[in-house]
Amino acid sequence: MNHTYVIIMAGGVGTRFWPFSRTSYPKQFHDVLGTGRTLLQQTADRFDGICPPENIFIVTSSLYKNLCQQQLPQLSDDQVLCEPIARNTAPCIAYACYKIAQRDPEANIVVAPADHIILKQDDFQRTIRTALAATQDQDILVTLGIQPSRPDTGYGYIQYIPAANTEQAPLRVKTFTEKPHLELARQFLESGEFVWNAGIFVWNVQAIIRAFEAYLPEVAEIFEEGRSAYYTDHEAAFVDKAYSLTKSISIDNGVMEKADNVYVVLSDFGWSDLGTWKSLYEVSDKNDDLNVIDGHIMLYDTKNCIIKTPKDRLVVVNGLDGFIVAEYDNVLMICRKEEEQKVKAFVADAKERGAEFV
Repeated sequence: MNHTYVIIMAGGVGTRFWPFSRTSYPKQFHDVLGTGRTLLQQTADRFDGICPPENIFIVTSSLYKNLCQQQLPQLSDDQVLCEPIARNTAPCIAYACYKIAQRDPEANIVVAPADHIILKQDDFQRTIRTALAATQDQDILVTLGIQPSRPDTGYGYIQYIPAANTEQAPLRVKTFTEKPHLELARQFLESGEFVWNAGIFVWNVQAIIRAFEAYLPEVAEIFEEGRSAYYTDHEAAFVDKAYSLTKSISIDNGVMEKADNVYVVLSDFGWSDLGTWKSLYEVSDKNDDLNVIDGHIMLYDTKNCIIKTPKDRLVVVNGLDGFIVAEYDNVLMICRKEEEQKVKAFVADAKERGAEFV
């Protein structure tokens, strides 16, 4: 357990969750489910018993360092890694893994986003332990694959090579497919050989460093140069320079889709990536009219809606079916649930009107 580390990626803005998720206060710092814990806090809580608290590292934007430390006060300054600019997940993961390698060359690492929902905590921890046992002494890269419940076009898919006796053991990955169109997603589901890509990874630090060296050598070279700077007063200056040199690329595109030693653990632990209002609707408790309500709200002839508004404001809704009604910090959005893909366009237009809206 002392060689087990967790990297939590907490730098995203979550544009599709606007107006609730804003540049100044993204969704991972909100108590989205009304549990009394924010998404970031729930993610850290999830690894209680998996690794010591001092082995949890958060990678976030420098804009959110104070928010991270307020919400997770048990973390030291060295455990909150601040990115000066957004460069997608490959540089984010490289920074954290090379820093951990400097302290512990035997590190066995879990990488997880800060904004996922996991409803079955015990099943999740069992799955993580299975993956950690597999990666501890093997040169493999493991990802978690969620058994799909529908042909969803919003997720990436992983095709695996079936085995006679899985017992949750890692299975070799055959292909990755990013967000397929609906007909292809249906074919994936019918084949029984595809799972959703949860974006949660497990590997030992030597395996991921070898992968960076093989598939993203320029990223490997940049962060290898930081070995003498990690855990010193020179780290921030090194990171500023490193991020100005590295390209923006995801770990999936940069490493996982190219590597030949990728495996998947088939998983079922009540997962949602909570990327959109519709995904929040799907995992939330609903009333008799299939509405999800959070706020001081009166409903009439309204069904199949998700309504999230400030508790100090009375909101009356009449005659809606299948809508998102969301208000936060002086922005009110009303949008058909099935047209939530337009939210990004709303944000772009709002940005033109003034920064206070985004």
